[in-house]
Amino acid sequence: MDVRGLNLVNGVRLDKVWTTDRLPIAADSIPTKLDIKGWSHLNDIELPEIEVKDVTLLIGNDVPEAHWVLEERRGERKQPYGIRTLLGWTFIGPMGRKKRGGNSINFINVDQVLDSDSPIQCLEPITSQLHRMYNADFTESLFDTKACMSLEDRSAKAIMDSSVCLIEGHYQLALPWRYDDPCLPNNKWSALKRLKLLKRRLLKDPALMKKYKDTLDGYISQGHARRMPNVDSSATKSGSTWYLPHHPVIHSNKPEKVRVVFDCAAKYQGTSLNDQLLQGPDLNNTLVGVLLQFRKEPVAIVADIKQMFHQVKVKKTDCDALRFLWWPEGDLSKDPADHQMLVHPFGATSSPSCAAYALKRTADDNRSNYDTHIVDTVYRNFYVDDCLKSVASVEEAKELVKLLPEMLAKGGFHLTKWISNCREILALIPEAERASSVMNLDMENLPIDRALGIQWDVEKDAFNFRIGDRLKEETRREMLSFVASVYDPLGFAAPFVLPAKRILQELCRVGYGWDEKVPEDQLSNWREWRKKNYLL
Repeated sequence: MDVRGLNLVNGVRLDKVWTTDRLPIAADSIPTKLDIKGWSHLNDIELPEIEVKDVTLLIGNDVPEAHWVLEERRGERKQPYGIRTLLGWTFIGPMGRKKRGGNSINFINVDQVLDSDSPIQCLEPITSQLHRMYNADFTESLFDTKACMSLEDRSAKAIMDSSVCLIEGHYQLALPWRYDDPCLPNNKWSALKRLKLLKRRLLKDPALMKKYKDTLDGYISQGHARRMPNVDSSATKSGSTWYLPHHPVIHSNKPEKVRVVFDCAAKYQGTSLNDQLLQGPDLNNTLVGVLLQFRKEPVAIVADIKQMFHQVKVKKTDCDALRFLWWPEGDLSKDPADHQMLVHPFGATSSPSCAAYALKRTADDNRSNYDTHIVDTVYRNFYVDDCLKSVASVEEAKELVKLLPEMLAKGGFHLTKWISNCREILALIPEAERASSVMNLDMENLPIDRALGIQWDVEKDAFNFRIGDRLKEETRREMLSFVASVYDPLGFAAPFVLPAKRILQELCRVGYGWDEKVPEDQLSNWREWRKKNYLL
């Protein structure tokens, strides 16, 4: 978005704009000609006359040029003073009004010129978030799709199209830079500070240290990262080199596994790697669409791609922007050395789009060698790295588990952790490639596993719902936690959950605190709902 002052030629560019329903700012605090008329040091300044009903734009410190002081008008102490910026005059100080507030700031009258190259994002007020939470029970809105790609998404896809190539069995894509000349100052000093904090954490937790070291050792041995030869940081080319801080992430359902996530949003001198990258088009299927396809036929199959992001290589000239610091051989007593990611990392805003592009490119490039239903599986039955597919017969399932991995392997993708509600299909899959819950096929009943976050009873081929733990106290906070524990993207449980949400809605309307004692009439309704649904 380009913004300029009224009657002015020059202005400023706002690279990122957030929208909200309203701004909590009183428009009557804006000075007028009458306000500055009585001050000798201000009365020759021309203010545009315009009827202002609402303040519609705030410009923050992320646009420093908007706050440059081109001219300043000072009076005595305690008197208002004027500042001329690229957008015009602003006045700060007491304006001498009797009925209105003593301090007044001019939110400069500006022309707004929208430029489609600028991203505009929505900052939801709390009320909108609550509305969205309640409307989530009616899933029609989840099918809404964009009519076309934005200009930014088209630019990102053009970069992918022009840079994609198959190297050593994996697709390679350039990073989709927002600008032709990225603005990346040398942030090695900042990355070192973050590494020192990580070192303290690892020294306190030897078990975490071992898992973290094993993960990074795996990245290096598998060719996802490499240690760089000794480099002279002072000779580093500005604008092309960036050091990524990193930290461990442990999934609550997989405490034995540590994932190293690179903080691509970490800022230095006002920018970050993610600020310099385009996000790219959303090439994923909808969650609801994949789940509905999964419920369509009697023979169900689930698998996921191993380390999906790391199967897509980064163009060599872009890898300097993916440097990180780590100790040689994981020895914290040594000086940290420069390393480099060679694949699209977790944490980069562009990685999901690049990985999805490479996956679909695999299907496109091998379309002539495989039946249509194998290729269509990639386009219709994947949600990020998870494949959920149902077919009409065991014979069709046998063909799928044979040919789909074969086709994806041509793009460097490895399907693993297979689950099926058909034991005959599971028996065809090597034990090492099955999910841990179905390693042993001699069990009386197939287990309950997870399919895109939903509990799936594999034996019965039915979705279940897991309810949160018993309430510690009957407060609004605990009641909300209890209701929110029902993960239900398809809306099956909505008729059962809506009465509880109505109780919470009433408590919100009346204004009860989160930890305040809930009145007895609402508690009786709550207990009655739990009793009817066997949730006591």
